[in-house]
Amino acid sequence: MTVIIDNKSGAPIYDQIYSQIKNQIISGALKENEMLPSIRGLAKDLKISFVTTKRAYDELEREGFIYTIQAKGCYVAPKNVELLREENLKRIEGHIEEIVRLSAACNLAKSDIKEMLDFAFEAEKEENQA
Repeated sequence: MTVIIDNKSGAPIYDQIYSQIKNQIISGALKENEMLPSIRGLAKDLKISFVTTKRAYDELEREGFIYTIQAKGCYVAPKNVELLREENLKRIEGHIEEIVRLSAACNLAKSDIKEMLDFAFEAEKEENQA
């Protein structure tokens, strides 16, 4: 598991940890039931407060991405397909909002965006068949 803290990002450190671990779980980089670094161990590695790391882990557990076994550690929770789908839908909606904003800024028509999407889907399909 890799977590990199960016002091220039403006995002709180606990949120950076939370987001990076969550993204690694969603992408499959972290597997179901895989043990995560201990809260204290990760805090030591990142040279941050134990409380900051604990806050990130607590949020991940509250949202169902990890689970804790007392005196054993924290583990990646089995994937809840509906939860992952909802997370991906939120990410897609965010990208769509950005596409709409950018297309308006450069006067692209809706048909141009649809054509770009069609092209991207075709390219993805060809890539998966190769």
